[in-house]
Amino acid sequence: MVEIRVVLPQHLRTLARVGPEVMVDVREPATVSAVLDALEAAYPVLRGTIRDHGTLKRRPFLRFFACEEDLSLLPYETPLPPAVCAREEPFYVIGAIAGGER
Repeated sequence: MVEIRVVLPQHLRTLARVGPEVMVDVREPATVSAVLDALEAAYPVLRGTIRDHGTLKRRPFLRFFACEEDLSLLPYETPLPPAVCAREEPFYVIGAIAGGER
């Protein structure tokens, strides 16, 4: 098991009643899927908010980042960067913002 730091967007923090960062225990190899599984197990109220219940696909307007890298479109079984597994860097769930220049 490896302990992963997870930073959630404000709306999910409010829903889960947690602070800016949570810690989850993840089975190795640590992957995006493993982090999301552990997060939903530790905070059942988040089930279905980050990924769809049936398909387990990422919800629109949510993105996953680690070490300044967008992991959102990579396969869920891609291993997380070593700095995340060493607790040097957090895994971020970010609420994406739509829009652009006018």
